[in-house]
Amino acid sequence: MSNLKRNPSEKESKLSKVLNVISGSFAPIIGVLAGAGLLKALLSVMNMLGWVSPESGVYVVLSAAGDAVFHFLPVFLGISIALKLGANGYVGGVIGASLLTPEIMHLVEGGVKTIDFLGLPVLLADYSSTVFPIFIAMFVYAGLDKILKKVIYKDIQMFINPMISLFILVPLTMLVFGPIGTLLGEGLGSLINFLSNQSGLLAGAVLGGTWTFLTILGLHWTVIPLAIANLAGGPDPIIAMAAAAPFAQVGIGIAVLLKTKDKDLKALAASGIVPGALAGTTEAINYGIILRYRRTMVYVVIAAAIGGAINGSLGVVMNDFVLPSVLSIPAFSPIGQYLIGIGVAFALGFLLTYLLGYEGIPAKINDNYNHIIVGVKPETISSPLRGKVVPLTAINDPLFSTETVGKGIAIDPEVGKVFSPVNGVITTQFPTRHAVGVTSDDGAEILVFIGLDTIKLNGKYYKSHVKQGDKVKKGDLLIEFEMDQIKAAGYETNTLVIITNTAEYLDVKATNNQTVGYKDDLLKLTI
Repeated sequence: MSNLKRNPSEKESKLSKVLNVISGSFAPIIGVLAGAGLLKALLSVMNMLGWVSPESGVYVVLSAAGDAVFHFLPVFLGISIALKLGANGYVGGVIGASLLTPEIMHLVEGGVKTIDFLGLPVLLADYSSTVFPIFIAMFVYAGLDKILKKVIYKDIQMFINPMISLFILVPLTMLVFGPIGTLLGEGLGSLINFLSNQSGLLAGAVLGGTWTFLTILGLHWTVIPLAIANLAGGPDPIIAMAAAAPFAQVGIGIAVLLKTKDKDLKALAASGIVPGALAGTTEAINYGIILRYRRTMVYVVIAAAIGGAINGSLGVVMNDFVLPSVLSIPAFSPIGQYLIGIGVAFALGFLLTYLLGYEGIPAKINDNYNHIIVGVKPETISSPLRGKVVPLTAINDPLFSTETVGKGIAIDPEVGKVFSPVNGVITTQFPTRHAVGVTSDDGAEILVFIGLDTIKLNGKYYKSHVKQGDKVKKGDLLIEFEMDQIKAAGYETNTLVIITNTAEYLDVKATNNQTVGYKDDLLKLTI
């Protein structure tokens, strides 16, 4: 019975790790995927306008630039997945490349279905643009690599380990992982396509309405491979339906920008609108507005669900992989119907927010909430924890490692206690208690974020000692958390200390010390 009780947490931990690998593997290449998709969309527009023909040298060269990352996707994913799993990225890349060598591609294009490998039939297929086969292969390779590092003499591991890995993994990938991965991808893609064909309206409403929260939780990375797999065999309806969500988010951001009188919120909204509209990256709006003002959560669900339902019911598809944005509109067809869907989502997100208002901080949270900041001053932020200093670039979350939320530092804590790093006021108190926002008397907006993906714990193992609106002094206890329990549940406890209004400072410089204690200088803010 005791074993049965442990299984759910073990499964949850493994699922969390798999999701982290998926998101961490796509994060390094998602920019070039989107950029290449935009280039292909631009070529389509140029061809449609008669500026270039498919037979011209300009079209051939630019088409090669746009197609390369998709054709060799198993190579790029082999590298990034292997690195994410702690294995040799170049070996991972070679395993992916082995599926696309000229000899193999020549046989596939010539109609050869199988070849013999030690008496076993190898099913040949075009693995360009595929995702699932290389994911399966890399998980197995990472396990094999760990074994080899333990049993192979260290001085010869540099060449023996790659040789053994390639000798085992390349045949296995072609014999087993490739066909299984292809069937898995085709099966999941066919299921979504089937649902779309049965009721595009319902499928679009569900996908559009939930996409914002899938993105916030990082679960959208499990859907993106399905879209890429669909594109290998034709157009994709998934991103076309989900596209309503980022446009609804941008609409909400513009409404908040026009409606708010808070200059900090206005700056936050403005900083999220431009990348959201032009590049489809709406993290600033999602984390800075939608999660903060809960009423907007309802608006984004309504607007995106209706826009997604329109796109789904009208049969809108994506022809090249792009992140939904204004610039990527030509990648979708029929464009007219697509414009209707995203236009409705944008308009509803804007109108609902502008006319009905967003949920701000109540005027009277408590008697102490009279903290007004005019501008910012230079200051030094103290460490809220005791532990080892970790640079943000080492954090397994692209939102923080790329400083999208703001500049700062991370701490690998020794003790599960967070103290106030400044004199100020609690301006954000997350209901899950895994994070807290403090605004200092000198204007710094500090986010202390305990653990990665720990929002999924829904407050378990966390105890808050403050509430929103409380005035605090440097060294006041804010949050206690059970480090061992959080780690046992499969989550990291690295704690992020982020200056969310980084743009108001000339520089945010982190300490050079490798370890810090409570109240030690952690971040120096200059203006």
